[in-house]
Parts: sequence; C-alpha cells; structure tokens
Amino acid sequence: MSQVCDICGKHPQAGRNVSHSHRVTNRMFRPNIRRVRIKEANGHVHKANVCTRCLKAGKVTRA
Repeated sequence: MSQVCDICGKHPQAGRNVSHSHRVTNRMFRPNIRRVRIKEANGHVHKANVCTRCLKAGKVTRA
C-alpha cells in the first residue's frame, strides 16, 4: 500500500535512532495511513489513502 496521504501529502521520512551511548542507526518515520471510502463534494464515493490526522481533523467525509 502506498504510504502517502492523498489529502495532505504526508509521506515517510528518514531519521535516526540515537542510543544512550550515541550509537546511530537509520530508521523511517511512517505516517499512520488508512484506506477509507470517502465522499467527494460532487457526491462520488471512492477509496483513498488518508492519514489519521486528516481523519480526526475532519478534512474528509467518510462514506
């Protein structure tokens, strides 16, 4: 599944784990993406990848 939000464009970002002894390893910060049925303004219903932040903010209406 695509890890990009269709509403806000949020996507995975690279970062680093840093331990107490300052050993560094690479990691990914992945957004919490859900595949939901949404209703557009013109009444059409389709599935889209939406992050939970957009769902909570009410940026989409679920069908």
